Amino acid sequence: MMEKRPEIANSIMTGGFQTNYHDVGEGFPLVMLHGSGPGVSAWANWNKVFPLLAPNHRILAPDMVGFGYTDRPEGIHYGMDVWVKQTIDFLDALEIEQADLVGNSFGGALALAVAITNPKRVRKLVLMGSMGVTFPITYGLDRVWGYQPSLENMQELIGIFAYNQAMMPKELAGARYEGSIQPGFQESFSSMFPEPRQKGVEAMAKYEIYLREVRHQTLIVHGREDRVIPLETSMKLAQCLENSQLHVFGKCGHWTQIERTEEFAALVHNFLTIDPLYARQ
Repeated sequence: MMEKRPEIANSIMTGGFQTNYHDVGEGFPLVMLHGSGPGVSAWANWNKVFPLLAPNHRILAPDMVGFGYTDRPEGIHYGMDVWVKQTIDFLDALEIEQADLVGNSFGGALALAVAITNPKRVRKLVLMGSMGVTFPITYGLDRVWGYQPSLENMQELIGIFAYNQAMMPKELAGARYEGSIQPGFQESFSSMFPEPRQKGVEAMAKYEIYLREVRHQTLIVHGREDRVIPLETSMKLAQCLENSQLHVFGKCGHWTQIERTEEFAALVHNFLTIDPLYARQ
C-alpha cells in the first residue's frame, strides 16, 4: 500500500473542481494562502506554523488551482479572477461566512484581491512578503517563475528564498524538487507566468488602484533581505492600506514563516486576537 503524502489532506468541491486542503485546529477560521514557487503546496508553505497556531485558530490551507494537489481542469486559464473565485467557493463550500486571511507572496496579492472584491467575507488580513503592487521584477522572482526542474535549480532557488541557506533543512531542496515533478505540476506552473514575466507582476497587481479603499486591519510582514519580493513593496502597501502596520524581520529572506517560524506565528496570533490601538479610535 502506497504511503499517504502529508501534502494531501481533505478534498472539497469548489466550483467545477476538487480542492485539496488542510483543516487543523479550533477557533475563528484562518485561511492561509500559499506562494507561487515551484513544487509549492499549502503543506510545504505552512506546515511549520500549523502546530503553533492550531490551538487558537481553525487553520484552513487550500492548494490553489494549478498548484499542489488540487485538480487541474483541462482548458483552465489561470489568473487572479479564477483564484479569487476558488477562495470564495472554498469558503462557501465550508459554510464559512467570514475568515481571517494570511497570504504569502502570490497569496498576499490573492488575499488583497479577495478583501477588495468580497470585503464582508474577510475580518483581518496578514500579508507576508506580499505582491499586489507593481515593481520591476527581481532576478530572484524571474528565476522562481522561470524554474526548470532539476535538483540544482531548486537548490539555487532555496538560496534565493532564504537569508541563511545553511539553516534550511537538508531535505528541503529534495522535497520541493520532488514536488515540482509530480505529474502535471510543471506544465501548469510554466503556463502561469510566461516571459516577459514582468506581465505576471502586473497581473498580481490587478487591484492596486483599490488599495486605499481597503479598511480591514492588516498586518504586513517582510524579511529585510528578501531577494524575491523587495521590501519596498510592503512599504508601499503600508502607505496605501489605512489600517495597517508593518513588521520587518532583519536577517530574513522571503520565507519568514520558515526562517522565523515561532516569531512569525506569535506575531500573527497576537494581531488576530488583540485589536490594535488604531482599531479602537
